[in-house]
Amino acid sequence: MTEVVITGLGATTPLGGDVASTWAAMLDGRSGVGVLAQDWAEQLPVRIAAQLAVDPSEKIERVRMRRLDRSEQIAIIAAREAYADAGLEAIDEDVDKYRLGVCFGSGIGGAITLLAQDDILEASGPRRVSPHTVPMLMPNGPAAWVGLELGAKAGVHAPTSACATGNEAIAWGLDMIRSGRADIVVAGGCEAVIHALPLAGFASMRALSTRNDEPERASRPWDKGRDGFVMGEGAGAVVLERADHAAARGAKVYARLAGAGLTSDGFDIVQPDPEGGIRAMRFALEDAGLTGADVKHVNAHATSTPVGDMGEVRGIKTAIGDHVLLTSTKSMTGHLLGGAGAVESIATILAIKNDVVPPTINLEDPDDALDLEVARGTKRETVVPAALNNSFGFGGHNVSLLFVKA
Repeated sequence: MTEVVITGLGATTPLGGDVASTWAAMLDGRSGVGVLAQDWAEQLPVRIAAQLAVDPSEKIERVRMRRLDRSEQIAIIAAREAYADAGLEAIDEDVDKYRLGVCFGSGIGGAITLLAQDDILEASGPRRVSPHTVPMLMPNGPAAWVGLELGAKAGVHAPTSACATGNEAIAWGLDMIRSGRADIVVAGGCEAVIHALPLAGFASMRALSTRNDEPERASRPWDKGRDGFVMGEGAGAVVLERADHAAARGAKVYARLAGAGLTSDGFDIVQPDPEGGIRAMRFALEDAGLTGADVKHVNAHATSTPVGDMGEVRGIKTAIGDHVLLTSTKSMTGHLLGGAGAVESIATILAIKNDVVPPTINLEDPDDALDLEVARGTKRETVVPAALNNSFGFGGHNVSLLFVKA
């Protein structure tokens, strides 16, 4: 089977405006969660979120900003960094754009644009609605703009699988290269929907933490005091490349994407069925030709919800074993929804590359059923030959990606 490697990384998150600053903050165990300062937040039961550390306006030209939804802005920022990190920007004229693909998704899409333009429609009438509204709100907008930014012509794809979106995009990119349709794929996910309506909707479901007075302690996967996730915004991108293609141009390699497992629950629109996650992890192992014993680390989906966290732990024990070292970087970034899997894949890749696992913060009183080891409180230096990243989404979408040392 065609080997696929990771040659570039890009991100903008609540912890930093690029991969280096985000990774440094993760290793330090810093929280990106804070109190919302916007006026509209005062009416909400949940007034905390993990907002971007660096505003997109610092990296996107002012004129262009007005024609892009926030989700599209951050997708471009992450993809630009990944493309440059892979050394492709420097040789862009020599890149065969007919062999360059994009797989980039968003779980919700341009909700901020949709809501803002609806306000304008109601207040001022249809003539005041922006002509850029549809390209700004369409769910494939981030993928389309990344494709235009890079001139990709092998295919531009935009999975929309709720919180599994980022990982599913990476899995699709893997398939594009294995099937021979591309040599290089820029893959990832994004989300930017910190707005009154999405927050109110999640709060109505009782899915969000209400620790308004302790925002930095609100996201606490596996802790007895967990009371829901914290909404975040951000984007992550990876450059996937056919291994022999990367070697021919002398590219640096972070890790190898050895396998992917994708399943669906067929169970409930929001409640997970642990069996679906178990099958996804097993399929990833089978795809990679590995066993659970080969996997030493899992970057878990672990959102800080009462039900989901422990269901995943039981699934990991069943599919992988009880020897793995867990972490949940959502304890620091909050839940980036469609961007979560891509940013967490970057953390998983860097854990393998640097043999260090970022911590899970706020795990002060572990759930009685938590019987797997967690990198708790501080980073853990340990050899990581292979690691798994899980993402599960509303609708019963499950994606597990298996990365190994190159």
